[in-house]
Amino acid sequence: MEINKVYNEDCLKIMQNIPQNSIDLIFADPPFNIGIKYDKYNDNLSYDDYYNWSENWISECYRILKKEGSIYIAIGDEFAAEINIILKRNGFYFRNWIIWYYTFGQNQRKKFSRSHTHILYFTKDKDNFTFNDNNIRVPSARQLIYNDKRANPNGKIPDDVWQISRVCGTFKERLGDHPCQMPEELLEIIIKASSNENDIVLDPFGGTGTTSAVSKKLKRNYITMDISETYYNLIKDRLDGKIDNNLKKSSNNRVVEKKEDFSTLFDNFG
Repeated sequence: MEINKVYNEDCLKIMQNIPQNSIDLIFADPPFNIGIKYDKYNDNLSYDDYYNWSENWISECYRILKKEGSIYIAIGDEFAAEINIILKRNGFYFRNWIIWYYTFGQNQRKKFSRSHTHILYFTKDKDNFTFNDNNIRVPSARQLIYNDKRANPNGKIPDDVWQISRVCGTFKERLGDHPCQMPEELLEIIIKASSNENDIVLDPFGGTGTTSAVSKKLKRNYITMDISETYYNLIKDRLDGKIDNNLKKSSNNRVVEKKEDFSTLFDNFG
């Protein structure tokens, strides 16, 4: 299996050809099974079909992940509990249930508006795993507000609620017509924390290629895939630096604050 490559194929077929214990970090943002209109995938399976499909690809993730490796899965409310159970049944060890709280939430008419996604963080080994805390520390209230000498001068490890905007349709970062583009800021935290330079980062649901793009920027190797030829070509162009500005959505109607570090992402949470 080649690294630093994008594959136009179903994730199960690709992962089944990856040797066991060979991947350092997996980030997965699978379809949520809530009827989102993707280019090719049917996001409206029966409960049992979706559960069994999830079990199959998560089982492959366990097989190919190194002993000290980590997995993060982004998932919606509807199946977060089920994915948590599947991870545990496959032998993964729970680390955090992260809440990604985003601005510009999705308005609803008959329930509270949704403004979060779950990110389940598990490791293959209970005690031995990569976690580079000094790479992701942020200034603490002890440092910034109280001038407490007991504060760690390197800052604190971020909380498990992350405030990062979604990549909405009018944002400059938006690429093509994929409905669920991940923000680079979020992947940066995960990749810096749970991998090292030259490690291999795998994303089974390539989408717009954010995981691979951030991995490449941070000097990690990557493997990603998508069943859609449209998204496959988009990822390749993004990684090759060939993204046409016409693919980017106009941002004239909305201004997004550019964050230069992680320190402001957690200000509202202590």
